[in-house]
Amino acid sequence: MTEKRVVRGIKGVKDILPEEIARWQTIEGAARRLSFLFGYQEIRVPIFEVTELFARSIGVSTDIVEKEMYTFPDRDGTSLTLRPEGTAGVVRAYIEHNLGASPQSQKLFYLGPMFRHERPQAGRLRQFHQFGVECIGLESPLADVEVIALLWRFLSAELRLPDLTLEVNNLGDAGDRPAYKALLLEFLKSREGRLCENCRRRMETNPLRVLDCKVPTCREATEDAPRISQHLSPPSRRHFEEVLSGLAALGIAHTLNHRLVRGLDYYTLTAFEVTSGKLGAQNAVGAGGRYDGLMEALGGPNLPGIGFAVGLERVSLLLPDAVVSPPPPMLFVAGFGAQGQPAGLRFLHDLRAAGVRATTDYRASTLKAHLRQADKLGATLVVILGDDEAAKGQVVLRNMQTKQQEDLPLKGAVEALFKRLNRA
Repeated sequence: MTEKRVVRGIKGVKDILPEEIARWQTIEGAARRLSFLFGYQEIRVPIFEVTELFARSIGVSTDIVEKEMYTFPDRDGTSLTLRPEGTAGVVRAYIEHNLGASPQSQKLFYLGPMFRHERPQAGRLRQFHQFGVECIGLESPLADVEVIALLWRFLSAELRLPDLTLEVNNLGDAGDRPAYKALLLEFLKSREGRLCENCRRRMETNPLRVLDCKVPTCREATEDAPRISQHLSPPSRRHFEEVLSGLAALGIAHTLNHRLVRGLDYYTLTAFEVTSGKLGAQNAVGAGGRYDGLMEALGGPNLPGIGFAVGLERVSLLLPDAVVSPPPPMLFVAGFGAQGQPAGLRFLHDLRAAGVRATTDYRASTLKAHLRQADKLGATLVVILGDDEAAKGQVVLRNMQTKQQEDLPLKGAVEALFKRLNRA
């Protein structure tokens, strides 16, 4: 006899089970509600794209493109990649469908899974989910303030996540970067022997990423590295000052972090990140920044943009139980007997048609079996409909907490229960 082998899920790809869904629905509901409140429209883009899109946008020297993307050949040989982040796909869709022609299409948000081949740990998975927004076409610093305010309100006010800190930095514009990179590279070469292998490798191609390294020896070696904030052009400096003034005007507390450079090449000017002290090493909850050159780099018009993405798995880890929206009460229909069972089936159908959350157990043939299952399911009320009740034209309503029972006329019982549940 052949032994059955259980097929298990992939490492780092997590099932979201029914008992967790209320947390996710609370998070996603808050994301949609707040996005609409701020004037954003939802967009849904494919989970895989041509690999070139991510190589050109994220940057060929980033860890994501070099080591983390799930890339595979299509049947015609085209290289495809499961999306590792959402911005590139949204910008591609914006260009391809000429969304700039619509005045309503400059502010977009998305929810969905992303994919990166990383070492699985708490809050870091190979399939993970993000909520993100993209504000395209606005170069005003006030657009930066609005996007940061949306992120901060979502995490701190709507979801009440604990121990949050907002960190901001300015990465300069395309004109500021070359001179600063040359200065930084010269500094890093003088400390090369104290840097980790990964930092030494990417020093020539992406020196700013060295500042973001979490290895203690690298952080110590670069503590007195030149800061880009000291090498900004006057327009870049003014932009950042207006962002900081806008955050202060809204009462949004923030700290300056000169090491905050973000891991994607397309970021310019404003960069920001929200962290939580309750998450350990992987403490970033949401982050983003301005990407003014990305649209043109992907073949579109020269339009600025700014956005953020939030890791929903990390948000779920932090979400207080008190914030989670409880499901509506469950009403259980116990229909049994030759007349009671079909009457119970009709009553169940009528309850659902009226918008009442209701269920039954089609296996149960006795009242005792029905009540046992209702208790397992956590039903608050049970409608008992046996042969006697069907003959009398009534139902018995049982409260599973108090064990109290009352008779209700079968005619009009659905409407009566609907009103009672909505008053609760």
